[in-house]
Formats: sequence, C-alpha cells, structure tokens
Amino acid sequence: MVMHIATAGFLAVASVLAAAGAQAQSRPPTAKETAAIRACATKNQDDPEKAQQECVHKLVADPCIDTFGATGAGNGPMADCYYIEAAIWDALLNENYKTLLGGLDAGQAAKARTMQRDWIASRDSTCNFIYDKIQGSMATPMIAECVAGETARRAMQLKIFSGL
Repeated sequence: MVMHIATAGFLAVASVLAAAGAQAQSRPPTAKETAAIRACATKNQDDPEKAQQECVHKLVADPCIDTFGATGAGNGPMADCYYIEAAIWDALLNENYKTLLGGLDAGQAAKARTMQRDWIASRDSTCNFIYDKIQGSMATPMIAECVAGETARRAMQLKIFSGL
C-alpha cells in the first residue's frame, strides 16, 4: 500500500508539473542538500513552526536560486530549484508515512491511506490553482514552490502523527 501512495504522490507531482507546462527537475538532490534538510527536520521535529522557518526553502531552493544571481536564468531553472527540494521532502514524507502506517491497526491504516490520498488531491488542487489564476510563465516557479512547501509541511505533520 505504501507503494500505491508513493506512486500516487509521484503522479500527483507529475500532474502539477504538466498543468504548469514546466519541465522535470534538472538534477537530483545532492547528498549534502538531502542531509541538510533531514538534519534540520530532525532538529525541529517537535516545533513545526520553527521547522517551517528554518528548513523549508532556506537550505536548498533559496541557495539554488541564488546561484543564478543576475543572470536572469528564467522561471524554469527557478522552478527546478524548488522541485529539487520537493524531491527531498517527498522522500522524507514517504518514510514518515511508512513509519506512521507501521504503528496503526488495520482500520487506522485504511483511514490514513484515505487521509493521504485526500491530502495529495488537496495539494494538487491548491498548487494547480496558481496556474488557473495567473496563467503566465511566473506560475511555473510559484507552483513548484507550492509543491515543495506543501510537501514539506506534510512530511513534518506525518512525523508528528507517527509520534502520537
């Protein structure tokens, strides 16, 4: 079942990308980027607000975007930076979801799967609305930022759920 949710999550991100007309991320996250987010999330796992302030975008997407400087690389590379970060949070989300499921009885697990599918649909609807509203090229990085941010928040929330 975890594979179904992971597949659904991947397909959801793909659908958000398709709706925005964006390209897939240009590269996978580096080990250093992954370690930075994981360490920050672990350090702040009991304080989601602090984790949001310190971990989301600050460690991967923002520094990646800063590398473009005044070159004006455009919206595609900026979106790539957010999707690189989103990939890290998505892996963490899937690990936290698997841990959560491992601590549930059959009835709770079924409800958790429904909850997660509903969350994916909500994230996609929310992030895709950016394109519906803006209908311009700036929607591409904004959607990517939305996907990364919402995925990060959900990863942290699932970590909290698994600790209850």
